[in-house]
Amino acid sequence: MPHDPNAAFDQAVLDMIDHSPIGAVPGTPAYQDAITRLYASHQVYAHADHKGGHVTARSLARQPSFHANNLDALLAGQIAPDALEANAGIFDRYVHFLPVAIQGKAETHRALVAGRPAHHRAKLVGTVKLVSVHDPIHTLFLVPGTGPHPGLPGNYLYGSVLQVTAVPTSPWMIHLHDSDDGAAVFDAPTMTEALSKLQELLGSAPFTMKELETLGFRLK
Repeated sequence: MPHDPNAAFDQAVLDMIDHSPIGAVPGTPAYQDAITRLYASHQVYAHADHKGGHVTARSLARQPSFHANNLDALLAGQIAPDALEANAGIFDRYVHFLPVAIQGKAETHRALVAGRPAHHRAKLVGTVKLVSVHDPIHTLFLVPGTGPHPGLPGNYLYGSVLQVTAVPTSPWMIHLHDSDDGAAVFDAPTMTEALSKLQELLGSAPFTMKELETLGFRLK
């Protein structure tokens, strides 16, 4: 097996990034060449919290993902989909995990990421109120990674597993986003297949959105 003459130096650059509070490396050609190689091999991502800084994939691999805390109970058939932990609670846990210095910045994304809580809609026929209709299921998750643009504070991508319509036979989708307009989508015919893909996604983190094409996602 051929020896990589850059391996030792690239490893040193990874160590330097991990030990820098802002993920910085020198601007000399040798270091910038190493950064180019490390980005190409998905070992380094643009830092979401420090412009011009970097973060290593191996450091993000130590960070948790966030999703409904009773997702396993749903997969086991112990609860109904509308009993999943609310998106606001999932987002709360994400914010509380972050360093205090960036929690405020994360909060500015709450409305976009967590959305409004699901509610019941009363179906009206004339002036007669009939049985309430559930909104389609929508459950939030956040996972370490990056897209065409950096992620949210803490280097997180955010997404949702959602029911396309409220009817029981509705197809499902997974949407994943970075902090700007980067997005990846997976279509699933059933809730079971969507949640199975979510588990595969969580188990693959951290990642770049481009890598998700191998999992059947399409980039938008």
